[in-house]
Amino acid sequence: MKRLGYIALSLVALLVLAPVVALLLRAETGTSAPLWPAIRFTLLQASLSALVSVALAVPLAKALARRAFFGRGLMLSLLGAPFLLPSIVAVLGLLAIWGRSGVFSDILAPLGLAPLDIYGLKGVLLAHVFFNLPLATRMLLQGWQAVPTEHFRLAAQLNLAPRARFALFDMPVLRGAAPSALLVIFMLCMSSFAVVLALGGGPKASTIELAIYQALRFEFDLSTAAKLAMVQLAFGLVAALLAFQFGKAARFGSGLGAPFENWDMRKGPKWLDTLTLLLAAGFVGLPMLAILLKGLAGLGALPAGLGAAFAVSLAVAAASTLLALALSLTLANLIETSQHGRNIELFSLLLLATSPFVIGTGLFIIINPFASPFALALPITALINAALSLPLMLRILRPALSRVQQNYGPLANGLGLHGWARFKLLTLPQIRPELGFATGLAAALSMGDLGVITLFAPPDVETLPLLMYRLMGSYQMDAAAGVALVLLAASFGLFYLFDKGGRGAGA
Repeated sequence: MKRLGYIALSLVALLVLAPVVALLLRAETGTSAPLWPAIRFTLLQASLSALVSVALAVPLAKALARRAFFGRGLMLSLLGAPFLLPSIVAVLGLLAIWGRSGVFSDILAPLGLAPLDIYGLKGVLLAHVFFNLPLATRMLLQGWQAVPTEHFRLAAQLNLAPRARFALFDMPVLRGAAPSALLVIFMLCMSSFAVVLALGGGPKASTIELAIYQALRFEFDLSTAAKLAMVQLAFGLVAALLAFQFGKAARFGSGLGAPFENWDMRKGPKWLDTLTLLLAAGFVGLPMLAILLKGLAGLGALPAGLGAAFAVSLAVAAASTLLALALSLTLANLIETSQHGRNIELFSLLLLATSPFVIGTGLFIIINPFASPFALALPITALINAALSLPLMLRILRPALSRVQQNYGPLANGLGLHGWARFKLLTLPQIRPELGFATGLAAALSMGDLGVITLFAPPDVETLPLLMYRLMGSYQMDAAAGVALVLLAASFGLFYLFDKGGRGAGA
């Protein structure tokens, strides 16, 4: 198994380093003036998206931490849904609520007010906050839930003033979780492509990734694409290193293991917490409801190419998921058993900082002299999707493998249980829930990805997200809504099947 781990590590290193070397060799010195607007807008929208998402997440996470109410579990599930929602599908839902023909524009029309226009920076920010507000909320909420219940009980018994409770509980949580949340969301927004492609509204709202796409697809300017990809990689690496540096959870000591209960729940204005929760539920839930309603209405307008696009998406998702699963299992085992496990894990997690367009552009440059990259669109897409799912799967699987090793490793060693037999008889049954969850996430994310496929896909090849984007571009909104519902059902269906399979029939 260790040998397989080193083979997997070599493949990952080759996939990351070979495109970077190709970009370095291709990129010319100096940066022309037209590149700077894309760089400035990328930094502006990513910074604002991160700041707004985390700022709004603070009162929402605080309300969830200190209020017990009917439907709290459903609220937490709702906050997890945008992570699985394909970007292009979310854009359609946001347009249905906030667009010029959306719900709020229809409300403004009788008042004599102009319809809303969400294209440009404001539209990009709206979409990014929709995706990342739930993520920031979950990260902050975990910080508050890490405070032992006994601490809250003692603070209530001492009747501490609000300022003292803020200094003892809230400030350490924010110091520990907020910087990490800011940097993670910044990295995610830097590599956002589908949102900017659909809502950017023109050259003034062009990001680095969109500029790479334009340089390759429309101008075939490999040098410009290489320079932009190197800039993107540099910013991503800096953000990733800062996230590792500042992503340290606050330490409150250990309690007695009592279930989490915030004794602060009677403190603070209840009406404000209620309003915060209702606004957040509406902001996240209304676009998803609009997708469902519009999709049902658009089922009669589904295009003829839907079946072929569905089959292609399913094939790409299957290949990507299988490859990601094999790489993550072998690498997680290597990290757990190697003396250099921490360094290997850090290297693998740096894939988070590597934009798919950086890898895609490098592979384009490598393949182009020998074969047509467009003919290899689907294998390349599956390969890159697998690489980008790898850090997420590692974060889920490695703790599970560590638990198995700690609890059963000495016994298995004493029985001489090694290799495949050990994995099949011991490890697999123990990590089955985590394995199903991680595999479901990888499959759903690959199914809904609209990124690298846009670089390589010829006109006669379509995935569901690409078909939907092309329908939106030709203003066939009813057909696009129908495809969006199919894509949404496929993404959530894949996640449910794998997650349910991991938890077992009785779960």
